[in-house]
Amino acid sequence: MVAISPKLSQLLTRATQTPDLETALWKVLSEYVELKTEQLNQAIARFEEKWGMSFDEFARRSGEGKLGQDIYSWEVEQDFWQWEQAVTLLEHYQALKS
Repeated sequence: MVAISPKLSQLLTRATQTPDLETALWKVLSEYVELKTEQLNQAIARFEEKWGMSFDEFARRSGEGKLGQDIYSWEVEQDFWQWEQAVTLLEHYQALKS
């Protein structure tokens, strides 16, 4: 069992406006997951708009050399890694929600 200081406990229950610590923790964690999911969806949407395709298509076309740009350029590599991270984390957070 994890011990939480009375000060932290009070902060959590007051911030969430809930009467007990367990409910407050569930609320904070579920809201955090929801915020992260929203941020990741927005990041993915920006990449999809920028490249005009889904990540799966971007990865496939990169692998086939049919992206229309140098796949080893800084911009393409950075977008690939950041986009892949966003997709992977989104899947993780969606799994936590279910």
